[in-house]
Amino acid sequence: MNIVQSIKRVSVTPPGAIVDAASYTTAIIDTLGYHKLAVTVYLGATDIAMAALKLQESDASNMGSATDITGCVFGTSTNPDTGTTSELPTADDDGKFFTFFVDLQGRKRYIDLVATAGDGSAGTYLTAWAELFVGNDNPENATERGLAANLIA
Repeated sequence: MNIVQSIKRVSVTPPGAIVDAASYTTAIIDTLGYHKLAVTVYLGATDIAMAALKLQESDASNMGSATDITGCVFGTSTNPDTGTTSELPTADDDGKFFTFFVDLQGRKRYIDLVATAGDGSAGTYLTAWAELFVGNDNPENATERGLAANLIA
């Protein structure tokens, strides 16, 4: 098996309508059995900075008592590449990726993306997905990988 076949994907926020001055509806990520996580946000058209972009964790699937994950809050967490405070995506970030990399060791089981569009004239278009790595058991087919279908060469 190719190592990339061992990744499980989760749709967090599928492509949809532009959002203005509101939070996106997101799917909770169940990390059971995995050791690493990447959550990627891809921005489409946006006319204002995001109001919030962060990850939270909880022991409950309904995200009761959810808390921010230290190091996963754009706008306050340190950017590991520059050593400076990270910035929230701005109106100039159309077509850019923003990714959270999380070591799940010692983390709570459920992770959620909090993405809130700023109050602009039109809003922000985004989609987000999660990729779970280093599982106790590797997914063996497209469905277990979170895919509709896959081809393997």
